[in-house]
Amino acid sequence: MEREALSWQDIDALADILLPQIAGQFDALLIITRGGIVLGGILAEALDIRDVLIAAVAFPAAPDVQELAWPTFLQFPSDALLRGRKVLIVDDVWDSGRTINTVRGRVEAAGGKPATCVLHYKPGRSRFPDRQPDFYGAITDRWIVYPWEIDRGPDFAQLVPDLYLS
Repeated sequence: MEREALSWQDIDALADILLPQIAGQFDALLIITRGGIVLGGILAEALDIRDVLIAAVAFPAAPDVQELAWPTFLQFPSDALLRGRKVLIVDDVWDSGRTINTVRGRVEAAGGKPATCVLHYKPGRSRFPDRQPDFYGAITDRWIVYPWEIDRGPDFAQLVPDLYLS
């Protein structure tokens, strides 16, 4: 899979695409760790949303059970914080869609009204052909390397020298 390394300016441009679409629509943000933390912070600050919640979800890493396994919710807000509220679920990328749709299901079960938001949507890899993010900044088929994921060591500097120096 082809890689694409993004700069902070790229993230700002994607956030600028998302902000007008979601402004004024949500009571709370539910950020999926770790990928959604940066975008969630940008959106919370720009939209003055003070109810920021965290969901930490883990799927088993073993390939033989990974497809069918239920996730473990390492952290999730109580139903009382979600019930009757319009909740924007935020992550960095919708790849298979499994994590964000698992979180969406749990928000719905708690009586919340969820919508999903990601920087990148990968429809070719999604396991949910009848569903897509409610809001996304771009469609891609590349492996995205976000600026907060960049290893500042010499190996990565050789891989994407323009990002490393800027």
